[in-house]
Amino acid sequence: MRAFIFPGQGSQKVGMGAELAAASEAARDVFGEVDEALGQNLSKLMREGPEDQLTLTENAQPAIMANAIATLRVLERDFGVKLLETANCVAGHSLGEYTALASIGAFSLADTARLLKLRGTAMQAAVPLGEGTMAVLLGADIDQAKALAEAAAQGPHAGGAKLVCEVANDNDPSQVVLSGHTAAIERAVALTKEHGIKRGMILNVSAPFHSSLMAPAAARMAEALGETPPGALALPLYANVTAAAVTDPEEAARLLVEQVTGRVRWRESVLAMRADGVESFVELGGKVVGPMVSRTSREAQVTSLVTMQDLEAFAKESL
Repeated sequence: MRAFIFPGQGSQKVGMGAELAAASEAARDVFGEVDEALGQNLSKLMREGPEDQLTLTENAQPAIMANAIATLRVLERDFGVKLLETANCVAGHSLGEYTALASIGAFSLADTARLLKLRGTAMQAAVPLGEGTMAVLLGADIDQAKALAEAAAQGPHAGGAKLVCEVANDNDPSQVVLSGHTAAIERAVALTKEHGIKRGMILNVSAPFHSSLMAPAAARMAEALGETPPGALALPLYANVTAAAVTDPEEAARLLVEQVTGRVRWRESVLAMRADGVESFVELGGKVVGPMVSRTSREAQVTSLVTMQDLEAFAKESL
């Protein structure tokens, strides 16, 4: 069995998609459709930068999706490898869950772009700049991360409320991400050694994603997904917040809302797919979630498709 998987935020970089667009009309069509849907020349920003504008959450989210779907369309149209004929299920990390749903026809490309633009804007607006951030813990398992988060959340905050410090991403057995108030995240990084964790690093992000502080953004996405709900899922989606297969569109929409404030259970999702018989994982448009799969399950076969050469080699193996 095979899963197609899609990267999340942090995989954006200036120049993304440029090679595909130069080589394939299929890729150019995707970028053009996204530009039109957003009323923005996002493809130019992806191609030329500046990097600080591309890194903005409202731009990075639709850009990462567009690049992954362009990669998929090139694979399907230019190399004849159809996702629905090749994959048994899909999954995506955070925003990648929207990409995964688009890949199986549950969302149109234009709707996916608009939803992710809104998601990025809503997440950025949920917490004043500087009040929240995230940190990656290296050499930490989920239990260590939970204990550290609880310790770091102790202490006063403005108005006497408790600080927020929560597990945002359980990426693999050695990498967990915390999210919350900046003061709590800084405290967590300072306490890493005391908790037997190799290293903690503040991430260069503009908001505390996947924490309870994102509740205003979750409310906005609930409204948006009510107006633009996913359609039928042609393949099962392994959802971030449950680490289990979803086939019902209404449940998929509900979980997308929960995902804004909830934990991305990527490690558990990989283990669930493996337990259900998935042996091969194919990442489209990045080399981010694939390595997490390898660190979670050494026996899994992992392929990352980014370049035309990657796509050609994969097509030769698949057909």
